[in-house]
Amino acid sequence: MAPRPLIDPSLIYIEPAALAHPRGQAILARFPRAERVEVDSHWRIPALFNDPSSVEDWLRIKRDVLVLGVKKGMTMRPNGRSADFIAPSSSNGCAMACAYCYVPRRKGYANPVSVFVNGEDVAWALTRHAAKLGAKLEPNTIDPVAWVYDLGENGDLSVDATLSDNVRLLVAAFRDIPNAKGSFATKYVNRDLLDYDPQGRTRIRFSLMPQAMARIVDIRTSPIPERIAAINDFVAAGYEVHVNFSPVIVHEGWEPEWKALFAELDAALSPAAKRQLKCEIIMLTHNAALHEINMGWHPKGEDFLWRPDLQEEKLSQSGMTNLRYRHGWKGQWLARLRGWLGEAMPYCEIRYAF
Repeated sequence: MAPRPLIDPSLIYIEPAALAHPRGQAILARFPRAERVEVDSHWRIPALFNDPSSVEDWLRIKRDVLVLGVKKGMTMRPNGRSADFIAPSSSNGCAMACAYCYVPRRKGYANPVSVFVNGEDVAWALTRHAAKLGAKLEPNTIDPVAWVYDLGENGDLSVDATLSDNVRLLVAAFRDIPNAKGSFATKYVNRDLLDYDPQGRTRIRFSLMPQAMARIVDIRTSPIPERIAAINDFVAAGYEVHVNFSPVIVHEGWEPEWKALFAELDAALSPAAKRQLKCEIIMLTHNAALHEINMGWHPKGEDFLWRPDLQEEKLSQSGMTNLRYRHGWKGQWLARLRGWLGEAMPYCEIRYAF
C-alpha cells in the first residue's frame, strides 16, 4: 500500500478569487470529496488560526486542511544572507511540522499550507524586478554574478509542487531571466522536480542535521539519508545544489553526531556535486510563544529546543523577541562546527554562518 500523502485534504478553505482562477479549479478537481468553505481572506480564518484547541490537532490539520488564496502584494524584500531578495511567496505554511519553524509564531494555532493560485503573477513580478536591476556588478557571498531570489521563505516548495504547477512555473521563469536565479530550502525529496529542466538557474538548498535529532524535531520530513542521497541526482538534473546545516542544536553529545553527518555527506557526494557545493550554517533560534504552542503537541522536542540555561533573549530584525544561544558560547560552538566541517569537507565553502 502506498504511503498516505503529506496533504490529503478533507477541508479546503478558499477565497472567491482563487475559486475563479484556473489553477484553483485544477487543485479543487484533484480533491473532489473535500468540503469547501469560502472565506474572505486566507489570513482571516478564525476557526483555523484563532482557536487554541487546534494545537492538539497540529498534525491532523496539516494533512487534512488546505487553504487556497490569491497573492496580492508583490514586494521584493532585501535579504543579504540566503538570497539577495525575498520573493513574494507562492505559498504560506507547510505540511511538515518542524518543531523550530518560525511560521507558526505568526499564524497562531494552526499552520496548514496556503497555496496562492496566481503563480504567474509572482513570476512576472520577478522578471520585471530583475530587469530593472540589470547586471550584478559586484560579486557577493550569495552569488558572484546572479541576483538570487528566495522563493520559499514561508513554506517548502518541494511539497508545494505536489499540489500545483506553481513551482514548475517559477523554475521555468528563471530559465529566461539571464541575470537571476531562484532559490529555496527544502526538507522534502520530491523527485518530480528532476524533470523541471532548471538549466542551472534554480538553487535548491537541502537542509541537513544529524538524523538522531531530525527524528525528534523534523516531523513529517524526508529522512536525512534520503535528502543526502538525492543531491547527486538534482545536480545531474541541472540544479545548483547547496546544503543548509540548520538549525544547529547544541546538546550533550552533539559533536560525534555532526562529525558523522559530515563524513556521511562527503562519502555520498559525486565529484560534480562537490565542485559546486556551498553551505549555510544557522544556529538554533527559538521563541517563547512557539515554545508554548509546541508544548501542546510535541513537548519532547522542547527538551532540546527550550534551553534557558544556554539561551538568552535577542531582538530579531523583524522586531520579535527570540531566544538564541548565549553570545560567548555561540561563537565558540560555531567555531567548533566550522572546524569539524573544514576537516571533513575542505571543499565546501561556507557562504554564511550565524
